[in-house]
Amino acid sequence: MASRFAFEIVIVLIFLRSAADASTYLAPKIFNVLNYGARADGNTDNSQAFLRAWNDACQWKGRSRVLIPWGTYMLHSVTFVGPCNGEMTFLIKGTLKAPTIPALFFTNTWIGFRYVDNLTVKGGGYLDGQGASAWRYNDCFRNTRCLPLPISLRFDFIRYSKIQYLRSINSKNAHINLFACNNINISYVRLTAPENSPNTDGIHIGASTNIKISRVNIGTGDDCISMVSGSQNIDISDVFCGPGHGISIGSLGRGFEKQYVMGISVVNTTFRNTQNGVRIKTWSPSSSSLASNISYQNIIMENVNNPIIIDQKYCPFCPPMVGQSVSQVQIRDVKFRNIWGTSSSKVAISLQCSMLVPCRNVELVDIDLVYQGQGGPATASCSNVIGNSYGKLVPQETKVDGQRVHPVKRLDDNYDVRTQFGFTYIAN
Repeated sequence: MASRFAFEIVIVLIFLRSAADASTYLAPKIFNVLNYGARADGNTDNSQAFLRAWNDACQWKGRSRVLIPWGTYMLHSVTFVGPCNGEMTFLIKGTLKAPTIPALFFTNTWIGFRYVDNLTVKGGGYLDGQGASAWRYNDCFRNTRCLPLPISLRFDFIRYSKIQYLRSINSKNAHINLFACNNINISYVRLTAPENSPNTDGIHIGASTNIKISRVNIGTGDDCISMVSGSQNIDISDVFCGPGHGISIGSLGRGFEKQYVMGISVVNTTFRNTQNGVRIKTWSPSSSSLASNISYQNIIMENVNNPIIIDQKYCPFCPPMVGQSVSQVQIRDVKFRNIWGTSSSKVAISLQCSMLVPCRNVELVDIDLVYQGQGGPATASCSNVIGNSYGKLVPQETKVDGQRVHPVKRLDDNYDVRTQFGFTYIAN
């Protein structure tokens, strides 16, 4: 009798396990925004219809999918909030258009997602920020009472999620923003805005960890990808960037100083007609902070103005800085490896580090950057750097604090040095 009872319990447990497994593979329940009153006429605001579809999908105990079918949908500012009861997919097949009336877009978010796990945003559709209506209001550098402009796609406190197969055009501010996110995969997206559009970063990351960006094409008026305080374990690969300001870390040293930037990898990336290639920038003066364990590898530069740049004198609206940087952000353990192509300026490598906390353990390995303009071959300009170079190094002519130096293989830390980088410059 006891054995029969035990056998029945085992059968029940197997049934329950099978049912749970089966639910994992059941087709997701579809929540079509058209069934909630959305109209694909390009004029009607659909934010409330989208919210109603999202709320029902979020409460569904299982996999659910919010579907935006083909068509053109006007969408005012809207934020989709979790947590939800199951895996969520926001499937954009159509084109979403942002408002062009100023009273409707002076906010920091166009489309937002907050407090959601296991979210996928994809579908092959378009996000049209209609940024030309707002760029003239981007005047915070001279107007202390400027109003916010919306980021096209904002993710706050999102975990274990994907952003795939989307195109964002003409954002009013950044295209994609990640804040306090963890384990996010961004792939097969295309982000575009005119070269002269202000602050239209492609992907902006802050206070986020374990972010993977791959197979993306970005051309904007600002950084293709920017990473600020708290960005850690960021893996960037197979990116095409141009036009734009390159891939940037910073600017660091003003705000959130204890949220360090660490574990950044950029590989297999092409820059074309950009203002910068790979850049690290910190404020001067600044508070104490740290950026470390940063790697750039297998990079192609095509007509890039500043292919390799560390700028610890960054202050875009200050008078030109004379003398040494007084930034207190420590930059260390940075590798530039197998970077080649053409520079549109004579100074192809610029490493301007802080005299208070010099850059440490910086490596240049197999660098070949050519300048074909007037004034002769490319040069490098370095200050307050401790590191080494290996393999091919072009340019070789280097200026340290405006003086030419001769390359050497290695330098002992016991020397009184102002700058070390495959050469020595002994301070007087």
